[in-house]
Amino acid sequence: MTQQLTYMYLLTPLHTGASADEGNLMGIAREVHTEFPYLPASSLRGKIRAELEASHGEEEAGIFFGQKIKDGQQPTEGEVWFADATLLFFPIASLSHHLIWITCPLFLERWNRWLDQNPLSHFIAQCRSKITDNTPALVSFDTNELLLQNAKLSRNHLNHQPVTEIANNLKHLPSQNGMISQILDNLVIVSDEDCISLIETGLQREVRVTLEEREKTVKDGSFRSEEAIPPEAVLFFPWGMKPAKDEANTNNIRTATQQLLDDKLQFGGLEGLGRGWAYLNTVND
Repeated sequence: MTQQLTYMYLLTPLHTGASADEGNLMGIAREVHTEFPYLPASSLRGKIRAELEASHGEEEAGIFFGQKIKDGQQPTEGEVWFADATLLFFPIASLSHHLIWITCPLFLERWNRWLDQNPLSHFIAQCRSKITDNTPALVSFDTNELLLQNAKLSRNHLNHQPVTEIANNLKHLPSQNGMISQILDNLVIVSDEDCISLIETGLQREVRVTLEEREKTVKDGSFRSEEAIPPEAVLFFPWGMKPAKDEANTNNIRTATQQLLDDKLQFGGLEGLGRGWAYLNTVND
């Protein structure tokens, strides 16, 4: 079985579904045990299958992804699998530095599990030991002060942390717009607990209303707020292909899958509003 890792660099906000609807809030999918936003594997798989069905036909895609339940027939096992896409770096507005990215030991550990020979294990342990109540943030840059949303951190609260280990494993990320190098130069590592708090306040939220046709008043029940993961965030997802039952049947679609996951693609909901565009880059294990 082949195993690969695909990175997603968000070009536009990503709305990952509405599994967290509360009142008028159209929320996004969140992990049940951490509350971190994520993109479910079912959404990923559905989008990729739809693209490949359009280019290679339902029959070939059916063999590769498995047949769906249809006309009383049982579904069949496919030759490809996808895991959830989880956050790696999240952009946060900063009054002192304009835009910085945050990550946390949990994000790095999840990433490390899928990297060859787990090269970040020592680095992650080092980060956990350095993040304390007195020094809650490790920064990749030199600064006397860091304003993070409602938090003001002086030099005494910051610990400089070289990120060479991260950089060595980021070289395959898409770098079309030069933003990847900015991540390394503006990276802040915080505790898992602080990370979820900062992400919660850093999610993009837009209010939408529908107006009456002849009056500039809001229709009853048409007020709602929509959440999204902001652009410039980086996610990743592992996926793999099983040995082909008959290579002649899926050779072309296997190659096409690799090419598709090294291109620009749109995921999630609200496609008509241009949500969910991402640069993809796939690394073979």
